[in-house]
Amino acid sequence: MIRRTGFAISLAALAFAAPSLAQDIAPLTAQDLVTMPRLGAPVASPDGRFAIYAVTSTDPESYARTTTLYLRDLAAPQAKALALDLGGSASSPAFGADGALYFLSDRGSGGTSQVWRAALDASGTAGSPAQVTNVAADVAGFELSPDGRKIALFGDVARDCPTFGCEGDGTAHLPGPGDGLLYSSEDGFVRHWDTWETPGTFGRVFAFDLVDGKAAGAGIPLDGPAGEGALVGDTPTKPFGGGEEIAWAPDASGLFFAARRSDADEPTSTNVDIWWNDLTGGAPVNLTQTNEATDTLPAPSPDGKWLAYAAMARPGYEADRLVIHLRNLATGETRALTESFDRSFGSLAWTPDSRWIVATAQDVLDTPAFRIDPASGEVQELDLMAGNEAHIGNVVPLAGERLLFTRDSIGAPPELFLSHGWQQAMPLTEVAGRHLGRLAPIVSRRFSFIGAGGDTVWGQITKLDGRDGPMPAILYVHGGPQGSFNDAWSTRWNPRVVASQGYAVISVDFHGSTGYGQAFTDAINRDWGGKPLEDLQKGLAAALALDPQIDGTRACAMGASYGGYMMNWIAGRWPDRFDCLVQHDGLFDMRSFYYATEELWFPRWDFGGSYAENPELYEKWNPVHHVGNWKTPMLVVTGQKDFRVPYTQALGAFTALQEQDVPAQLLVFPEENHWVLDAKNSLQWHQTVFAWLDRWLGKE
Repeated sequence: MIRRTGFAISLAALAFAAPSLAQDIAPLTAQDLVTMPRLGAPVASPDGRFAIYAVTSTDPESYARTTTLYLRDLAAPQAKALALDLGGSASSPAFGADGALYFLSDRGSGGTSQVWRAALDASGTAGSPAQVTNVAADVAGFELSPDGRKIALFGDVARDCPTFGCEGDGTAHLPGPGDGLLYSSEDGFVRHWDTWETPGTFGRVFAFDLVDGKAAGAGIPLDGPAGEGALVGDTPTKPFGGGEEIAWAPDASGLFFAARRSDADEPTSTNVDIWWNDLTGGAPVNLTQTNEATDTLPAPSPDGKWLAYAAMARPGYEADRLVIHLRNLATGETRALTESFDRSFGSLAWTPDSRWIVATAQDVLDTPAFRIDPASGEVQELDLMAGNEAHIGNVVPLAGERLLFTRDSIGAPPELFLSHGWQQAMPLTEVAGRHLGRLAPIVSRRFSFIGAGGDTVWGQITKLDGRDGPMPAILYVHGGPQGSFNDAWSTRWNPRVVASQGYAVISVDFHGSTGYGQAFTDAINRDWGGKPLEDLQKGLAAALALDPQIDGTRACAMGASYGGYMMNWIAGRWPDRFDCLVQHDGLFDMRSFYYATEELWFPRWDFGGSYAENPELYEKWNPVHHVGNWKTPMLVVTGQKDFRVPYTQALGAFTALQEQDVPAQLLVFPEENHWVLDAKNSLQWHQTVFAWLDRWLGKE
């Protein structure tokens, strides 16, 4: 997958909106989007009494970002959250069984990231922090055992290093005397996402005893001793894995973790397995060896009887459906629990009494939470919000049939909610709500139409509420391509901020999108420029017919990743429709892309093999063959650290535009990857895009 760059009732559509306000109320600007406070994922104390969450703020002048941790008493949800003063940097908070707060910090003379702890009194006031770990390598993350007697640390450590950090970590590819990087064909990735690899050094996990609040001993490596036949790979998996891939047994007798072997086959393999280490010092046991596709998200039940995890069925396909499996830890018997439910689960967690599994999955334009019976496999969608569920995330089941979770939508960024008895939830935070309340509201309207092959296809229209007069159209095309512009907030491709400029944003979940069943997701396979383009054409026409306020005679299209590919494809195959295009990190030449990208399993699946094995299909859907038709003005954007779609693809598209004498601009970010993340760069991206749209749409 190139990478999801998304957000996420027939033509007689349901409209839902905030009350109309006067037109002189300020709309959401790029400055607002970049500087708006951002809520982090919550963590809860073992007894379910307290929750801690992070809020990241951005200075409106320097754009420097700072993070503050807040403590909230869930037994008194109306009480004000308490900002914790921990005397320095603090991230990745976690409650210990001892009631103390553990966190990561780079304070201290060493300057490395280490685990610290601070006692919390009954009122939630934090005591003086004390250092828990003093290891040689940076600690990227940690997991506390349920009994509070052990801690697992993860970070980058040389595979032959027996401790958490050795001199020379990450230098095996630097033979000298110059600064050249030397790689072998026997290695796995040379570079991945936005980082050049360091052969010999991997993400590794070590388990330590906690004695008097400090990590003791040299630690036990979960990947076992080095040597012939040893497990060599990253845990958590890179580039996006985290603590959700590492789980303690409830009795702290060992850990479950996910890893994919790193060798010459790694760039073509999606075979992530779940392993078990009993902390006796030996090699780990592969629990999912028989499945050559992805197995991930290990989650043991609190009573210690079951291991739930999510698994795909088809090797080499990263967008296959994730089915929840259940393993009897006493017998090893495993069954696919949600096989009959045609949705892909992206998270799962047990209730404290081991009675239910609560999981989230995309469903049409929402991402609701589901309650799953581990005995029968019955799946029940939970109604946690009035109106649309939008995007539910970071679900933490608590005792007493309570759920702590975040919810966001196209209209608003994440806020924290608490549900009692599986009922609709009450809000706990207003991190960005007060700021949004002073800005002009938007209305978001869902619609469906008959797309390619007679299938029902869904889309959304987002525009300013209460604004009179015609609005130019912006067609949003999501990335992935197995992704969705569902009803969710984004700090990058945000429909609300574009709509706030006076445009009507139309997004279409074309064939290949997620949340509509696996067959619909699979439909883009080997058909990149076929059914998706037909859906976009029909979806734009349906939206214009549905909403007469949208001025279809003034229209631009924009997209990133696969959406950027589609901009290049539209330029050659639908060249007369749009006044302008915005192409971000888009594929331009399928042959050169194949030989320069990193995760080769993705093009091999979507195009039926390697380029050498199936060149005809790569060339069938190759935008480079249609540059003779290019005439639509195009803004091209790229990041030099994008190793998924290397910046040379953007240079190729820009060269083609120049040779065709098509008006164009090229925006290059030297320090960005496939995404634009830096606050100043994000502001520049938005300003450049808005100026480009205004130029060609003649917005007053």
